[in-house]
Order: sequence, then structure tokens, then C-alpha cells
Amino acid sequence: MPPMLEPSVWIIDGTEPNFDEAVLKRSHELPVIVDFWATWCEPCQALGPILERLANEYAGRFLLVKVDVDQQPGIAAAFQVRSIPHVFALRDGQMADQFMGALPEDQIRQWLDKFQPSPAELLVLEARRLQGEDPAAAIEKFNEALELAPKDDRLRIELARLLLKQHKNCECRAIIEHLESRGFLEPEAENLKAELEVRDAAAETGGVAECRAALAAKPDDPALQLNLAETLGAGQQFEEALETCLRVVQITGGDQREAARSVMINLFLMLGPEAELTRTYRRKLATALY
Repeated sequence: MPPMLEPSVWIIDGTEPNFDEAVLKRSHELPVIVDFWATWCEPCQALGPILERLANEYAGRFLLVKVDVDQQPGIAAAFQVRSIPHVFALRDGQMADQFMGALPEDQIRQWLDKFQPSPAELLVLEARRLQGEDPAAAIEKFNEALELAPKDDRLRIELARLLLKQHKNCECRAIIEHLESRGFLEPEAENLKAELEVRDAAAETGGVAECRAALAAKPDDPALQLNLAETLGAGQQFEEALETCLRVVQITGGDQREAARSVMINLFLMLGPEAELTRTYRRKLATALY
């Protein structure tokens, strides 16, 4: 087998343990090219170095995943590979195209160019790269991408998430209201809206210490208990916040009970449906209500 080029971040070996994370999830960020090959396959020896060289040349415009069918028969079976080389292109977790055999380089380039990110997608890739080190620059890149792709609501949600993380609540709220004007919200947008509502309520009631002091003076006041719960939730102290709301549900009725239930629903959305606290307190809430 010809030696592979110098190690590259754009070329990885595909294995069963890394396939979901390194391949399927990455395909939502950039095209992923999966090359099924084997050491004994002569056409693979011709095709492999071309794909590797192009992966380095394109430098981030696609990820090349090398799958040795002898070492990873489960992946080959999942893709129904019957002969090699067999090359697949994945975008957004789905197969976009494929070819078999060792094509010449010019044909491979033409094939790869069909899956290259648009200018907006390139800006999004850059924004994602910048989120940790320079959030302000990332926000600017997201906004530039939206100018090029104004109908991309998935991009709006990603920008809203970053804005909320940076405590730019007003800008985040404007995006959520824009999305809501369509008559519906995606689940992730619903989660962001819930966190905004909890933050807004907490901002009106002051900090945790102030809420605890007010509640200590009137420990049986359900409104003060909910103020504390929302403030705790805004600070991601979810368990105490949920337990506080649950007590209000258990000891009150009418509007106060409904208010406590609504706060718990917002906290569930912030946590996500699979969180252990969500599952536990959904059961407790159902028992208290019914």
C-alpha cells in the first residue's frame, strides 16, 4: 500500500466507535467523504492517494474518512458495500452521492465540487470555529451568513443560542420573535424561549440572596417561592428550583398552581427531555397534579 500523506486533520480513519461522532455528526458541518478500501485492493491504492491529496488541498472543504473493510466490516455492511473502492458523500447525516472504482483526478474534482459549502456555509464554519475564542467575531460571521442565506432558520437558531450564551438577551429575543411569527417554533427554539422567560422573570426579582431574604420574611408566600425558583433556574440551580416549584404546586391551586407548573415546564425545556432531573420531576409533577 502506498504510504499515506503527512497526518492531516482532514483525513481520519473511520471505526465503529468514532463513526457517529466523527462522521455522521461532522457531516452537518461540512461534506464528509467516506472511502471504503482494503490493503489488497489495487484500484484502492490508486484512488486513495488522490483523495488524500485533495483533502489536504481543499483544507477544510471536506473531511475524508478512510474505512478499511477488513478492519471495519460492520460499517461496510451498514453501507451495503459489495465491491471496493466505494466512495460515499455525506451531508447533514444523509448520503448525498456515491461512486465505485478508481476515477481519474479531474472527475473526482468535479464530483467533490458538487458538495462544497456555499459562501454562507463557509461563514458558518468560521463562526463555529470562533465561538470559543472570539464570540463577538462569531456573531458577526453568523450575521454575514444570514445576509447571504436569509431564509435559513436553522442558522438563526444557532445564532440565537450563541447570543443567549453571551447574555445578549434582547438580540436573542428578537430572533425568537421572528421565528415565532411563522406560527411555530422548533424544539431548540422553544428551549431558548423558555430560558429567556426564566431569565426575564429572574431579572425582575433580583438575585438569589435577595429572593431568599424576602422568602425568609414570608416563608408561606407562593409568589415569593416562585420568584426564588425562577432566579435559581436562571443560575442553573435546577434541582432546588424544581423542588421549590413542586411545593407550590402541592400546596396551592388555581392561578398560583398554574404559574408554578409553567415555570417547571420552562425548566424542563432548559434541561432537555432526556435529563434525569426532567424525567424525575415530570413524574413528581404528574403525581401532584393528578
